[in-house]
Amino acid sequence: MPEFILSLDQGTTSSRAIVFDRKGNPMASSQKEFSQLFPQPGWVEHDPLEIWSSQLTVATEAIVKAGLKPADIAAIGITNQRETTLIWNRETGRPVCNAIVWQDRRTADYCNELKAAGKSEMIRERTGLVIDAYFSATKIRWILDQVPGAQDLAKEGKLAFGTVDSWLLWNLTGGQVHATDVTNASRTMLFNIQTMQWDEQLLALFGIPASLLPKVCSSSEVYGHTAGKVWAAKIPIAGIAGDQQSALFGQMCTEEGMVKNTYGTGCFLLMNIGAKPILSRNNLVTTVAWKIGEEVRYALEGSIFIGGAVVQWLRDGLGIIGSSGDVEAMAERVEDNGGVYLVPAFTGLGAPHWQQQARGMITGITRGTTAGHLSRAALESIAFQTLEVVRAMEADAGAAIRELRVDGGAVVNNLLMQFQADILGVKVVRPGLTETTAMGAAYLAGLAVGFWKDVAEISRQWKVGKTFEPAGSGDTEQLISGWNRAVAACKIV
Repeated sequence: MPEFILSLDQGTTSSRAIVFDRKGNPMASSQKEFSQLFPQPGWVEHDPLEIWSSQLTVATEAIVKAGLKPADIAAIGITNQRETTLIWNRETGRPVCNAIVWQDRRTADYCNELKAAGKSEMIRERTGLVIDAYFSATKIRWILDQVPGAQDLAKEGKLAFGTVDSWLLWNLTGGQVHATDVTNASRTMLFNIQTMQWDEQLLALFGIPASLLPKVCSSSEVYGHTAGKVWAAKIPIAGIAGDQQSALFGQMCTEEGMVKNTYGTGCFLLMNIGAKPILSRNNLVTTVAWKIGEEVRYALEGSIFIGGAVVQWLRDGLGIIGSSGDVEAMAERVEDNGGVYLVPAFTGLGAPHWQQQARGMITGITRGTTAGHLSRAALESIAFQTLEVVRAMEADAGAAIRELRVDGGAVVNNLLMQFQADILGVKVVRPGLTETTAMGAAYLAGLAVGFWKDVAEISRQWKVGKTFEPAGSGDTEQLISGWNRAVAACKIV
């Protein structure tokens, strides 16, 4: 068997690819940013063709950088931004419009209509989700309504819907395979997490033809092989998981009660809750964590829409830092936030508030406020939002968390990680390898083809990089109160 696994990590702002060896070490990687399209306030789109071309480019580059040929790859794993909605023509392979990104709020009014019609509990019981524009179903409905001819083509079975994993799988296999895995399906608001099937009642509610939908598979199996026009070698595509579930698996949170937070464009906390889909009483969602063989695991999840993106806003919107990496040094110029709080509700508030109409707010500004205070407030906002979700999670689980495992681009920021530990009052553990999202997809693919024997073998590869212990600062409650006041104010806007 070839000695390497290729992981495709298709994120919200960039496409990445990493080649891993048998010990889980990254051998080479490549990354390429792609365009973020904002045609109207609250709208966020991606070009599906740019997603595909950028992902294929970095995959090829990573293989070359590692000094390998495609034939040296034992399997490919895919992990992806979730909920982002694509519809394409089955005959031409061309998208009917731009992808509607998970952050997009254009269907917020439709979601409010569904709530007013009393659909919330039915949807929650079947999908584990709250009604929100975040999820795919209302985005599909919008495309069918707004793109000329789309509804008729869908009824004729000529269109295909997919989240980004399905789009990549379709293109990698030369249009031969239209499938998704259970984790991505569970984010559409169309998938019944009790029966583990597309739900006919929900399809009827949204007016979505079943012919539009991909086949739902497990997270670890051979879905198909790369087509000749992609690479000469026929490589099995054998692992798929949405990015947050992939990170949960990559962090080896395989026991009930284990929690991870991924600090990316948004922040996403997941807690492994075992083999039963417990519904949240505290405004979290219940999602499928993974399915390996016949074994299904579930998770509670809290989705924070704006995490690391607030730092990008400091860079691109305000211009007070030159690069995202400058924010820590800028924040360290001041001793504290100076009473300044930044609530980054740029696209509404996610868990546990689910306030679609909320907008961002900065409170506590004085003549003495500096770029350092704004930078610190931006970083602290990420930790405060995480705190809110952790408290909701603990209330659902009936127990306090023991530690928080962290990953994602922002975890290199030691100031943020220490503040996170301080504000939570528990240790924050950063693994030796922070590429856990890509690693999870690689593990799932490797298990499917026998590259790794079992989960126990993989677990031995996970290692602690750095642990941040809470400092026990006395002003924690005062800081939290200030944050709560700022959040309350932004909901009034």
